[in-house]
Amino acid sequence: MAQNRQRGWWYPFIFVGLFVVVFGVNGTMAYLATSSFTGLWTQHPYEKGLAYNQNLAMARAQDRLGWTVTATATPAGGGRADVAITYQDQNGKPVDGLTVSAIFSRPTVVGHDRQVTLTAKGGGVYGGLVALPLRGEWDADILAFGNGETYQMQRRFVLP
Repeated sequence: MAQNRQRGWWYPFIFVGLFVVVFGVNGTMAYLATSSFTGLWTQHPYEKGLAYNQNLAMARAQDRLGWTVTATATPAGGGRADVAITYQDQNGKPVDGLTVSAIFSRPTVVGHDRQVTLTAKGGGVYGGLVALPLRGEWDADILAFGNGETYQMQRRFVLP
């Protein structure tokens, strides 16, 4: 005589099968999360975090200078840009005698960074032609120092 199975005998298998699917998806997501981009885009983030109070003090000192700084970049053809940065003190007088350098980098593409030293053109203006091989957005990290002062800024330029 054949033995009949009870109704719902397969319900535990559905329960176990669903857990296998959930664990499989969670395992896949955990693997993808740990093997892809970490979210850190800066080098040595821990050390930079330790220097946070020092950075705040430097920013306050820079604000006390009261300088007005304007930065422009205009296309000059041939993959170059004419960069001009003007420094004026709190009285509106040009700030001369600075050493100005800039690092131009793409916000989305790695490997096209350019570091240049901008020459003094007189009247608080520093600049020159910079070879930028790609059109579009460029971030400039600009550092000026001299006369016992340091001024740091960042600007984003768009070159058509």
